[in-house]
Amino acid sequence: MRAASFFSDDQQQQITTLTEHLDTQALLWLSGYLAGLARNRTLPGQASATGARIQAPAQPVSAPQDGSGHRITVIYGSQTGNAKRQAEALWEACQEVGAPVRLVRADQYPTRELKDETLLYVVISTQGEGDPPDDAIGFVEFLKGRRAPRLQQLKFAVLGLGDSSYPEFCGIAQQLDARLAELGAERLQAAGMADVDIETVAAPWRQAALAWIRQHALADTGGAGAPAPTGGAQAPSPGQARAVTREQPIPAELLANQRITGRGSEKAIHHLELSLAESGLSYQAGDALGVWPVQDDALVERILEATGLDPAQTVPCQGEERPLGEWLKMRRELTVLTRPFIAAHAERAGHAGLAGLLQAESRHELAALMSENQVLDILQRYPAPWSACDLVSSLRVLAPRLYSIASSPSLYEDEVHLAVASVAYERDGQPRWGVASRHLCSLAEGDALPVYIEANERFRLPDDGRCDILMIGAGTGVAPFRAFVQERQARGDAGRNWLFFGNPHFQTDFLYQTEWQQALKQGSLHRIDLAFSRDQADKIYVQHRLLEQGAEVYKWIESGGRVYVCGDAARMAPDVQQALLQIAQRHGGLGEEAARSWLETLASQGRYVRDVY
Repeated sequence: MRAASFFSDDQQQQITTLTEHLDTQALLWLSGYLAGLARNRTLPGQASATGARIQAPAQPVSAPQDGSGHRITVIYGSQTGNAKRQAEALWEACQEVGAPVRLVRADQYPTRELKDETLLYVVISTQGEGDPPDDAIGFVEFLKGRRAPRLQQLKFAVLGLGDSSYPEFCGIAQQLDARLAELGAERLQAAGMADVDIETVAAPWRQAALAWIRQHALADTGGAGAPAPTGGAQAPSPGQARAVTREQPIPAELLANQRITGRGSEKAIHHLELSLAESGLSYQAGDALGVWPVQDDALVERILEATGLDPAQTVPCQGEERPLGEWLKMRRELTVLTRPFIAAHAERAGHAGLAGLLQAESRHELAALMSENQVLDILQRYPAPWSACDLVSSLRVLAPRLYSIASSPSLYEDEVHLAVASVAYERDGQPRWGVASRHLCSLAEGDALPVYIEANERFRLPDDGRCDILMIGAGTGVAPFRAFVQERQARGDAGRNWLFFGNPHFQTDFLYQTEWQQALKQGSLHRIDLAFSRDQADKIYVQHRLLEQGAEVYKWIESGGRVYVCGDAARMAPDVQQALLQIAQRHGGLGEEAARSWLETLASQGRYVRDVY
């Protein structure tokens, strides 16, 4: 069988000649050696001049067994890429010390192999109300189910990534940690529970894991496991651009900022265009742009008024010293409440009711408090004394926000476009807003914004341009589908494109209306079904339009089409999933369990993918 399109016939023959007489152990050793070698080479299209680090493989990588049988498996489940990066960091650290290791995305892990694993590290994020990331749903369900094997031979550790503004903080990681122990596995170290300041937890967790690996997994081989890479990550030469990462973003100039909802709309949605010229950044349709916001001066002033603290006071924290005002403006979350901050404030305020919300039986009340209030609301409602140092230490680190890219790199090579919904409302007669949307929507042309590209490998267009796609998005969830249609048109793909879009009103909220109409005329968009929920007595959403077109939707899917969903994770995405299940039952004649299995199969094949938030 032909190996892959990137091998010539001559290369394929050389591979066959080299490997045909090797036994299993020799092949395993060779696979580990080649994995290490590939790690230090720049692939076509990965320009090393940009400083972008070469990614660890998303596919499973076989590694040789050492004398004690301690092959390490690192499994990750990641929605936005953070868990993937942490898993890669552990994978790379293992390779550097010569430990035999493989890295596997959760939806590509053969669960039948779990019974034979001896050393397992799981890195997983938690989404929304304690849900697993999309690429780990099957793995989590298997591990929780009756088919999960006894694991007395297994040693493991879990690193969870989460958001302490949700009551179910790192919920999936805690569940997996408990379940693995319940199945008889031995826990090597306490589960790491990382908030948005990921490295404060992830780094010591990784160091503890590596210390155990050095002492035990390599003990029988004197530290000689898989061949160590021939070279580590090298610093860019003077002629190279520095790496652009989450921690080291690059300034992008704002080219345009235009409100695209009409006068009278309840939503203020802006279309932003940013320059990537000379940045060295590149992206694909489906990727996201990470942006670093700053807090509005007015909010910082109100926080200082509520606490009575001096903005000029120097505050040491985490090895840095900054004026308090700078900590609040540039480095701390003020618009998002977290459980640790509420706990710290309840202790200072001595308020029994606030402290009571932290009890397990009050989780729903706590969730409501956290979703409906900000730091300022708590400071004003429950006055308490704070020192500047304690306040900075108790507030969560400000984190970047991710926005789905709304442009095609084939049409806008040196630009990136976003659709940003401004979050603004009143609480007790005072204005409140979202930190990133307020910052972005208030920018003027010529202003600069620190940015980086967040790859979204699961949310990709099919390589086969003949494949049909169905795109389902509400509100700003339509952003990546603007990029998809542009990209498919630029590539000359023959596959059909069908868009389902929803928003409150046709007159004021039909985002990119003229572009969709033009795409229909040109044939780059083949169908569009619209759901304007407030234009009639009965609310109509995208899931209703899906059900109305159920027979044709099922036909497209069964003919090889792919389904993409983008939007709200709490409401829209579950409703769309339920609609797809109903379509499979109604038009495919499937029972409830068979329909669920059908959708799970589509997801495992990459034909049902979601970008939800």
